[in-house]
Amino acid sequence: MSIVQDARPTRARFILVLWLCGLSSILYLDRICLSQAAIPIREDLNISKTEFSYAAMAFTLAYGLFAVPAGWIGDKIGPRVVLTLLVVAWSAFTACTGLVGGLIALIVVRFLFGAAEAGAFPNTARVIARWFPVLERGRVQGIMLSFAQVGGIAAPIVTALIIEALNWRWMFFSYAVLGFLWAGGFYVWFRNDPSEHPRVNASEVKEIREDAAPPPLDPGPVPWKKVFVNRGIIVLASLQVLGSFFTYFFYTWFPTYLKEARGVENLMAGNLNSLAIGGSAIGMLFGGWIADRITRQASNPVRTRRYTCMAGYLIAAACMYTGTRCESAVGTALYFSAAMGAMHIFLPNWWCLIIPQSGRHTATIFGLTNGVGVMGALSSQGFVGFFTDYQESLGLSGRAAWDPIFDVYVLVLIGGAVAWWLYRFTPLDEEPRQP
Repeated sequence: MSIVQDARPTRARFILVLWLCGLSSILYLDRICLSQAAIPIREDLNISKTEFSYAAMAFTLAYGLFAVPAGWIGDKIGPRVVLTLLVVAWSAFTACTGLVGGLIALIVVRFLFGAAEAGAFPNTARVIARWFPVLERGRVQGIMLSFAQVGGIAAPIVTALIIEALNWRWMFFSYAVLGFLWAGGFYVWFRNDPSEHPRVNASEVKEIREDAAPPPLDPGPVPWKKVFVNRGIIVLASLQVLGSFFTYFFYTWFPTYLKEARGVENLMAGNLNSLAIGGSAIGMLFGGWIADRITRQASNPVRTRRYTCMAGYLIAAACMYTGTRCESAVGTALYFSAAMGAMHIFLPNWWCLIIPQSGRHTATIFGLTNGVGVMGALSSQGFVGFFTDYQESLGLSGRAAWDPIFDVYVLVLIGGAVAWWLYRFTPLDEEPRQP
C-alpha cells in the first residue's frame, strides 16, 4: 500500500481520464487511417476492392478472436503491463503496415495489428471498474469514447495531408511513434489499483470504492455455462454486432464511396469522413452525460437506458435513410453524421450495463461481448467490397452501384432498436449491485 495520508481527497483519477483519452484516440487513429489510404494502397499494391476488404477483415477477425484472451490476462495480472505491451505491439504493427509489398503481407500485418488492439477496451473496462465510482463512470466512458472518435475524426484529414505531402507508407510510420510514447508514459504513471498509486490518498480511495470492499485481484474461474445462457449478456453482445456493422462502413469504406459514387476529391473526402465520424464523438459525449443522469435520477435506470438507446437507433435509421437520398455530398455527410451521433448515444450506456452485468469478470466478459461485434464488422467490410464489385460487374457505376447498400444499414439500425427493447439486466454474480 502506498497511500498519501491527507484528509482532502486527491484527484489522481482525473489524470487517469487523460491517459484513457489518449489511449482511445491513438487506438482509433491507427485503426481508421487505413480507410483514407485505401485507394493509394490498392493502386500501389495492385489489388481490387474485394482483396482490400480481406486486409480490413483480417484486422477485424483478429480483433474479435483475441478480445477474450487479452481480457482474461488483464483480469489475472492487471491492466498496467497488459495495456503497455498491447500498445507497443500494435504501434509496431502500424509501422510494419508501411513496409508491406503485397496483399498477403498486408493481410498478415493487419491481422497482427488487430490482435494487439483487441485487448485495449476490455482492459480499460477493468481500469474504470477499479478506479472510478459508479456515479462517475458514465461521464468517464463518454469522454473517453468521444476521444476515440476524435482520433477517428483526425485520421482522415491528417492521413490525407500526409499522403499528399509524402506517401501512405510514411503515414503509418508517423502514427506508430505516438503509440510508443503513450505506452512508456502510461507504464511509469499507472498502477493496477488506486490504493497502490503514490498520488492517491485514503480519502480518494474511499470516494472511489464508496465504502464497498475492494474487488479481488484474481476473480477466480469464469462461469462459462452461465455466461452463454445469460439473457443480458446475449443481448448486449448482439448490440455490439449490430453497432459494429453500422460503424465499420465509416471506418472502412465511406471515403471510397465519396470518391467513387459522389466524385469527391481526396482531401474533401477526408473532411467529409471526419464530419461523419465527428457525429459519433458528440453522441458519445452526450451519451455519457445522459448515462450519469440516468444513474442519479431514474427510478428504473435499466428501463430508462433501454428506451433512450432505442430512440437513438430509430433516429439514426431515419437520418441514414434521408441522407442516402440527398443529392449533395455535404448534405449526405451531415445526415450520416447525425445518424452516427444518435446511434452512439448507446455506447456509454452499454458500458454502464456491461460492467455490473459482468460481475467479478469485467475484462473477460467485456472482451467477449465487445469481441463478438467482430461478426458485424466483418460482415460490413466484406459485404461492401463484394457488393460494389458485383454491381460494377453488371455494368453499374457511381451511386447506382453504391446506394442500395444503405437500405441494409437502415434495417440493421432498426434491428438495434429491437435488441434494446429485448434487453433485461440479468446479473452474472449471485449478489450484484444494480447498474
